[in-house]
Amino acid sequence: MPRVPAPGKLVDIGGLRLHVYCSGEGSPTIVLDAALGASSLSWSLVQPELAKVSRVCSYDRAGFGWSEPGPMPRTADRITEELRALLARAAVPPPFVFVGHSFGGFIGLIFARRFRAETAGLVLVDPAHAEDWVTPAPKERVQIDRGVRLCRYGALTARIGLARIVATLVGFGQIRTARLLVRIASRRGLSRQDEAILAPVRKLPRELRPSLAQFWSQPHFFEALGSQIASVCVSAGQVLEATAGGYGDLPLITISSTDPGAYRLRQQDALATLSTWGRHIVASQSGHWIPLDQPEVVIDAIKDVVAAARAVS
Repeated sequence: MPRVPAPGKLVDIGGLRLHVYCSGEGSPTIVLDAALGASSLSWSLVQPELAKVSRVCSYDRAGFGWSEPGPMPRTADRITEELRALLARAAVPPPFVFVGHSFGGFIGLIFARRFRAETAGLVLVDPAHAEDWVTPAPKERVQIDRGVRLCRYGALTARIGLARIVATLVGFGQIRTARLLVRIASRRGLSRQDEAILAPVRKLPRELRPSLAQFWSQPHFFEALGSQIASVCVSAGQVLEATAGGYGDLPLITISSTDPGAYRLRQQDALATLSTWGRHIVASQSGHWIPLDQPEVVIDAIKDVVAAARAVS
């Protein structure tokens, strides 16, 4: 399988090269951070429209996409510091409107606290909620243990070449065949819930699917993902520390998927109250992958935060 070239550039942040892809012009700079196991590709329907509005940069965390593997453990604190170093080394100018999807919301909340003077706004797209993970209930603990175990299987299959076969099948849309091979490799330990990582394949433009096949064939992808999952309780504690005291009048929007349930809606409302400017909106026809299901909702929310940031600059 020929290697797909990176659309952006690899930037050395000190013994580690991270991939960043920037387009458009203007201030503030919009920074896009993907979900737990996702890459910069998940913003492929969002970034082109945002580039018409301002400078926008998507990137890949260490071990994901086109970025090189980084030091362990992969905690939210470590990832935030690496992102700040990337923006500095790549000469990406502040102020930043940070957009975090799912786990990326953890990074955004820490970034906005630690580098408040450089942060002009925050958009949280169906974010993970730290209070669910800092001391996980049995249900969440099962999810953590299962995720770590499956990442071990994934790294093993990547080393023996099976992951490349599965990823190639997925890239060509052969989901059922890929699912069968993965179930065999995981000793039938894979549930439908675990397969959510494959969901974006059907939503991405077909020309981008070979890139996913490339990413999912690398042991370091599964190692980085497994470390993020194993470290989620530590990361959640770091987020709770960062959010204590709120964010003043920082422009902030949090977006929920369709019909999230009363508990989730209360959590999202609470996130919005971290800022006196905060708002909570619901994507009316979307699952967890809102940037791919309803990119226009994400785009409009970011435009609103950019406008608010410009109004006070």
